[in-house]
Amino acid sequence: MGLAVLTWNLFHGRGVPPAGRSLRAEFAEMIAGWDWDVALLQEVPPWWGPELARRARAGHAMALTSRNALLPGRRRLADRWPDVMRSNGGGANVILSRPGVTESRSRHLRLWPERRVVHAVRLPSDIWVANLHGSAHREERAQADLARAASAALGWAGAAPVVLGGDLNLRAPQVEGFVHAAAHSVDHVLARDLSGAAAAERLAAGALSDHVALRVVLA
Repeated sequence: MGLAVLTWNLFHGRGVPPAGRSLRAEFAEMIAGWDWDVALLQEVPPWWGPELARRARAGHAMALTSRNALLPGRRRLADRWPDVMRSNGGGANVILSRPGVTESRSRHLRLWPERRVVHAVRLPSDIWVANLHGSAHREERAQADLARAASAALGWAGAAPVVLGGDLNLRAPQVEGFVHAAAHSVDHVLARDLSGAAAAERLAAGALSDHVALRVVLA
């Protein structure tokens, strides 16, 4: 048995081309229909987490990222005009786990120029799975985010296996102690004491998001 890991940046719940309306139901249906054990999601509207988990029949953990001040007002506007609000609707990273969640942790990585957070869950198998959306536009910032996130995840996991994935905003991430399990553009899955049991897959999501959903089975 392997651990199927999905990573996907949800583009703040938007589509390409713009749909001009909320796509929450479509995203929830797509994620629920795919075959995975753990899903690492970035740029998630903060109020989506519980519904995504319910539809996918999964436990979940969430970490708020940036632009979340006055969130109730942002939510009203983003639900009505998501393509106008874009990232100003607020952001979160979400981990969904179909095996369940036995523990969760998070750590702030930076507050400027945007808040970045790594968060992780421990599965019933004792594997730790961490989710990261790295800083954009400056490779050195993204690499620093990754190094800090890896250090935090290794500290939480101790001797247990670790998965670290997400939209790292790096084309070729390097972090000591981890091997590359899957990659597409800036989306990656890295692992310690686990390796890819098969080639990674790019999942078709139609017009949802501007990122490809990436899935890999780890053994």
